Amino acid sequence: MERWGTMRRGSERLGERCASHGPAPSSLNVAAGRRWTGPVAAALLSLSLLSACALGPNYKRPPVETPESYRSDGGPEAAPTDAEALADLPWWQVFQDPVLKGLIEEALANSYDIRLVASRVEQARSAVGVTRADLLPQVSYEGSAQRARFFNFSDENVTGNQFLGAFQMAWEIDVWGRIRRATEASLANLFATEDVQRGVILSLVTGVAQAYLELRELDEELAIARRTRESFQETLDLFTRQLVGGVGNKLATSRAEAALASTAATIPDLERQIVAKENQISILLGRKPGPIERGAALTEQTYPPKVPAGLPAALLERRPDIMQAEQTIVASNALVGVAITNFLPRIGLTTLFGGQSDDLDNIVKGQGNVWSIGGSLVGPVFQGGRLYYNYKGSVAAWEEAKLAYQQTVLNALGEVSNALVARQKYAESRTEIERQVKALQDSVHLATLRYTGGLATYYEVLEAQQQLFPAENSLARTELNQLVTVVGLYRALGGGWRSEEQRQPESYPRRREVLDKLAPGHGQRE
Repeated sequence: MERWGTMRRGSERLGERCASHGPAPSSLNVAAGRRWTGPVAAALLSLSLLSACALGPNYKRPPVETPESYRSDGGPEAAPTDAEALADLPWWQVFQDPVLKGLIEEALANSYDIRLVASRVEQARSAVGVTRADLLPQVSYEGSAQRARFFNFSDENVTGNQFLGAFQMAWEIDVWGRIRRATEASLANLFATEDVQRGVILSLVTGVAQAYLELRELDEELAIARRTRESFQETLDLFTRQLVGGVGNKLATSRAEAALASTAATIPDLERQIVAKENQISILLGRKPGPIERGAALTEQTYPPKVPAGLPAALLERRPDIMQAEQTIVASNALVGVAITNFLPRIGLTTLFGGQSDDLDNIVKGQGNVWSIGGSLVGPVFQGGRLYYNYKGSVAAWEEAKLAYQQTVLNALGEVSNALVARQKYAESRTEIERQVKALQDSVHLATLRYTGGLATYYEVLEAQQQLFPAENSLARTELNQLVTVVGLYRALGGGWRSEEQRQPESYPRRREVLDKLAPGHGQRE
């Protein structure tokens, strides 16, 4: 009794009620073309009205507190709010490099990730149809032919034939909404899978963009390394000429040769990294590993000058992972309703119509007609606690889904804030590193002039060159980080997938209001 009391209180806490979910399948459809009268019609009509209700809690979005603006600037200050956001721009307006645009187009068309998730969407869509099918009468046919010798009490045993041909119908009338709640959960799983597909589109667009920028940064580092190698080679040649002329020393040439070798050693490793990055991009594109076309240099890449983050509340409708987490709640919410209805009896209707005769010719004639109609009621009496613990587990899964949703929202807010702060700080760092590189370039030039004029030692020349090389690499990486931060912000805001769906609606999920016709009213929110 205590367990049943807990079940009742839990149902009240969950807001258990009989809620309308749109028009139920008409019970009179089983008699299409025929007219039912009397008590049978009244009973069927009553069941039809009852089946318009579904037990269990209706879905309500969990409350999530979102700030009025994103945190930025690395401090307590908030980023200025703007109704428009970078994520509202289509990806082909965010990324300006024509070669990069072509690579993203190819990835969206040929990537295995896109094709894999598209297959999962089709599986989920088919699962909705399978679940929803239980709402409708299940019609089957049966036929048999038998020849046997039958026992006869009054006379000799009789040998004869027996033929049967009939149509059967079985229909579980969804009085408590068990099937409709299960269909609601299946539909939510479909929507969640579609959101996964949207997340793959977003990840693919930004992933290709980031990998391409990283490739161009490696190209820049390779050019710096080769340029530095040439500079060290010129220095070594200068020191060698002075040594041969009797005005230099072996220590200077040895130090210059060591610096040259150290720089030259970085070139094979950079070439290795470039090949690995090209292979990574090729796989994203669905190609065999191979060379990747190049477009604008790293320093020539441009992005929209204004990158507003928009309103934090918009993330709930834009980020695919948040939308997926919400649909997981919808599914878990519906499964609680299924668990509740499992305590109640299942009401069914069965019919049979056909012919039976010992003569095959008479099986379709009036004297061979057979028919039956009946109802059934099957419910649990004792299950050893199975249904109760199934219900408790469903409630726990529902609570877990709500917590996961709230955590996903918090993570999204943090990612946007991190991207905004990183963009600003990398811009500040780039300004200082550019000053450093310019000063070191002047230092190398002046040190070389002083050395050739006899006013400085070889050490000043080598030191200036050795400081310039890592500074130029640091500038290239900072330029990359600045560009990648814009890509990361676009990803964090959930940009890219919506414009792609609108551009190619035939390739991506149908609108949810169309899909909802599979199960009218399911997923209805309060």
